[in-house]
Amino acid sequence: MSLSTPESLKFAYWVPNVSGGLVTSDIEQRTDWGYEYNKKLAVLAENNGFEYALSQVRYIASYGAAYQHESTSFSLALLLATQRLKVIAAVHPGLWQPGVLAKLIATADHLSGGRAAVNVVSGWFKDEFTKLGEPWLEHDERYRRSEEFIRVLREIWTSDAAEFRGDFYRLHDFDLKPKPLAGPGRPHPEIFQGGNSTAARAMAGRVSDWYFSNGKDFEGVTEQVTEVKGAAAANGRTVRFGLNAFLIARDTEAEAKETLREIIAKANVEAVHGFRDAVAQAGRSTSDKRGMWADSDFDDLVQYNDGFRSRLIGTPEQIAHRIVEYKRRGVDLLLLGFLHYLEEVEYFGKHVLPIVRELEADAARREPVVTGV
Repeated sequence: MSLSTPESLKFAYWVPNVSGGLVTSDIEQRTDWGYEYNKKLAVLAENNGFEYALSQVRYIASYGAAYQHESTSFSLALLLATQRLKVIAAVHPGLWQPGVLAKLIATADHLSGGRAAVNVVSGWFKDEFTKLGEPWLEHDERYRRSEEFIRVLREIWTSDAAEFRGDFYRLHDFDLKPKPLAGPGRPHPEIFQGGNSTAARAMAGRVSDWYFSNGKDFEGVTEQVTEVKGAAAANGRTVRFGLNAFLIARDTEAEAKETLREIIAKANVEAVHGFRDAVAQAGRSTSDKRGMWADSDFDDLVQYNDGFRSRLIGTPEQIAHRIVEYKRRGVDLLLLGFLHYLEEVEYFGKHVLPIVRELEADAARREPVVTGV
């Protein structure tokens, strides 16, 4: 029998590659969507404890995001500007042909030394499809298409004679070379997936490496982790769990709460209502009314992935204890957004992360993990 310590919690940040910052508010956000700013941010992030970055995907002006850089090209640029950071490009099945994306990511993987990843987004914004002349599928059908999309990616990346016959995609004797880089625990680029619905959770259990949840409190996280990891176990698999959160760390709790109050008080009301109407295509449209934004109120939607709900708002000590409690409940990665990225990423690395690591080490000493006999 041997003992080991649990794996350290991982951290990712939302890449601000769309204008408007990470909150739909007229509050000052010292964050820029341009490349030079993001290159500086990526280097700063990898030197302050971040292992991953997620490039957002928007195709048309919408809800405070008037301008957008395309996610895959922007991700490659950030990969080439960094040394260790893994960059996840968000992509939409239905707007991408999976074989073309598989080739692009394989090339990015070689250029970056094996640091490319994808986040498969099934789609919530109907206009992005219909205004490009593409069909808009019913909610669960979008997830069926995404599942086939992921199966095709994995088949192309791991087989020398890829075959697949589905309702949305076909492959016959397809051989991609070069394949992406493979290594221990990473047979191909990591595949992330979003969505909180019943269909999303079941799909994650069948095909995804990582499942991203919108912001949740402790009870909401426990329910989702249990269901998603249970679905994976039923399929003889494991899935890692990522949680969205908007982090406001200040020297005092009062300062942090005042920042949150100001963000919401200065919300762009028209944009938030427009976003609310658009996301009615997501969780609220499902038969069981369970999914992304299904029960979000106005204040939640000011941070468009429910990031306030995770309540990482307070002093470094308060936030660190809450982060470690999320880990105890099964969270493997926190996907963080900030108001003023450069200043707050550095503050996180200097003041929050060291406390998190101390708490993790203390928990490991008290509860070592048995790894074998």
